[in-house]
Amino acid sequence: MSLELRPMDESYYDSYLEEAVKEYAEEKVTAGNWDEEGSLEKSRDEYTRLLPDGVNSKDNFLFTAYVDEQPVGMIWFAKTSPEKAFIYDVKIHETEQGKGYGKQLMLACEVEAKKEGFLLLELHVFGHNRIARNLYERLAYETKNVIMAKKL
Repeated sequence: MSLELRPMDESYYDSYLEEAVKEYAEEKVTAGNWDEEGSLEKSRDEYTRLLPDGVNSKDNFLFTAYVDEQPVGMIWFAKTSPEKAFIYDVKIHETEQGKGYGKQLMLACEVEAKKEGFLLLELHVFGHNRIARNLYERLAYETKNVIMAKKL
């Protein structure tokens, strides 16, 4: 089954945004970056800043991934310089995980980024997300920075 990327529509974006704001807040709390109190507001503010016009935000590329005409996930990357883009979010729906779609999604994203003229893709992955880290390493993404912490 081949995965296909299509520009994200408003309907999918609305449901994505609602879930993404919650998940990002949870990830930041889990990583120790934010306190739980106020985390949803901070997350919502980040998304509003990064995507002020939703799917039509300048220099942002949001795609829904389809397999057999069914949405299985999404990816969002944005231009950070003339030759570089940053992947802000990658998601495979929970019911579709473990089927190889994550790898297909990342490879399809690379094709789209090349079409836009980008020569480099960067991303952030939370340290506790070992599954994603392993995928990115298998796809030849290199670690550029590591922030380490120890609770005292």
